[in-house]
Amino acid sequence: MIVKHLFKRLWKNIQLKRKKQLSLVLLLTIIASFTEIISIGAVIPFLGVLANPEAFFKYEFVQSFINFVQIEEPNQLLLIFTIVFIMAALLAGLMRIGLLWGQTRLAHAIGADLSYQIYKNTLYQPYSVHLKQNSSEVISAIATKSDQVVMQTILPVMYIFSSVFMLSTILVALIFIHPVMAVSAMAGFSLIYIGFIHFTRRRLQGNSEKISQNSNITIKALQEGLGGIRDVLIDGTQKTYCEYFRVADVKRRRAISSNQFMGQSPRYGVESLGIVLITSLAFFLSNGDDSLIGILPLLGALAIGTQRMLPMLQQAYNSWSLIRGSQHILRDALRLIENHSPEQIKYKNDSIISFCKTICLKRVGFRYDDKTPWILKDINLEIIKGSRVGFIGITGSGKSTLLDIIMTLLQPSMGTLEIDNVVVNMRNNSGWMSHIAHIPQSIYLADTSIAENIAFGIPLHMIDHERVIRAAKEAQIDNIIQLWDQKYDTVVGERGVRLSGGQRQRIGIARALYKDADVLVFDEATSALDNQTEKVVMDAINHIGKDTTILMVAHRLSTLKNCDLIVELKNGKIFRKGSPSEIIASK
Repeated sequence: MIVKHLFKRLWKNIQLKRKKQLSLVLLLTIIASFTEIISIGAVIPFLGVLANPEAFFKYEFVQSFINFVQIEEPNQLLLIFTIVFIMAALLAGLMRIGLLWGQTRLAHAIGADLSYQIYKNTLYQPYSVHLKQNSSEVISAIATKSDQVVMQTILPVMYIFSSVFMLSTILVALIFIHPVMAVSAMAGFSLIYIGFIHFTRRRLQGNSEKISQNSNITIKALQEGLGGIRDVLIDGTQKTYCEYFRVADVKRRRAISSNQFMGQSPRYGVESLGIVLITSLAFFLSNGDDSLIGILPLLGALAIGTQRMLPMLQQAYNSWSLIRGSQHILRDALRLIENHSPEQIKYKNDSIISFCKTICLKRVGFRYDDKTPWILKDINLEIIKGSRVGFIGITGSGKSTLLDIIMTLLQPSMGTLEIDNVVVNMRNNSGWMSHIAHIPQSIYLADTSIAENIAFGIPLHMIDHERVIRAAKEAQIDNIIQLWDQKYDTVVGERGVRLSGGQRQRIGIARALYKDADVLVFDEATSALDNQTEKVVMDAINHIGKDTTILMVAHRLSTLKNCDLIVELKNGKIFRKGSPSEIIASK
């Protein structure tokens, strides 16, 4: 029942275009099934002519065909039936190849759709959701679990359907040839697989959970170990992370190998049973009234039919075991697929907010949910366009949370944020975000060129290099870049490891200026810098045009000496506000 429920959820998330393509795969399955029947049926006249061409030459139903093609010798009839049998076999093989191609391409196309949907839904989630979820689970779902859904759910479902359909048509054909043999073979084969299904289903389900959990753990170990490589090297904790990774990876691989064994092992018993059945039938038929030459075509057709049935039965069972053994992976992927993007995406193109006068916070309060304490309470604040506003307060006073609300990364739990008297909400917040650029304490830099990092998120062929240089000059970093051999094509290394802290911060400022944002938010952007480097960065900030609104969180009052207004927060409320000189005097 659990698997059935998961399949229903999966079906709902498959695009209509893919569902139409599935009908084409169904048509291919039907055609391939009939070509299998033709290839099995063609073996009977071929073996009959091969065993006794003279006797076959005398059959009345063959006479009309012989006269039509003007055959005079029995050996000529053998050549024709040989060609017919070869063509039937080749046609069946080609149709199976075509079916496999269609199934594989479509399954991976569906997988690409699902993977994209997970990534898209995740990126568009509100910031509050990102704060709660573990990124290793998302990365695991996109990088590995979406592929596993394709290989262990979507393709196996297609294989089961095509195998069952072909098995049914082949069984019908074999019943016409020899009912007792056909039914006996199918019953014997089915009993073996039913027995394996009964004994392995719980083990497969348990392995499914182990694979899912330990896949997340291995990705988490990689992220933490490589992401914090400096601390790992300094602290000498390589052994801890290696063991953490090894234990999870061994458990995951043992579960996978166990599932693979349970999926493949029945085939050997079924193959042996097939040989026993064909041998027994040959023995009983040879002791009958018919001659060996007479029963040879019948045995050949039954042998080929059985030989075609065995791989299909094995494929159907193996597909079932894959589905059973990966249901937790499918569940995890569906949870992220169904984590639908928020409503504001629908209004993204229409959500234009102009900013000419003020940013107003009216009675704003915030907490993450009803069970957590208030982080901000009763915040009333007006920020004039073009002003420079500094925020101070001890750690935990709510400074960063207040900036997150102004940037609409977080929605107020109470009160409103208004831009020129327009209330910002989920429907129009993307229009307000287009005005904002954020410069955090730790600037994220990709392992690409300086130009690509300044024009972050812009495709390489669409980067305006004149605008890049202009932004770099305003951020007081162009003079340094010009000294480097590759200039703006200089690769910064992963997370900007080849740059100093001050250079990274000024790249961040240049990025904000390239965006042409009129609100710059500095969240402790200089707190990790030494005094001299901070002075250089602050000089760059002070050179920014007066029409740009700057909001800045800092611990040191000296950093905010050029601000028009300083707001001090305490216990989630505005404790005092005033000019830098007033705040310094009050302290």
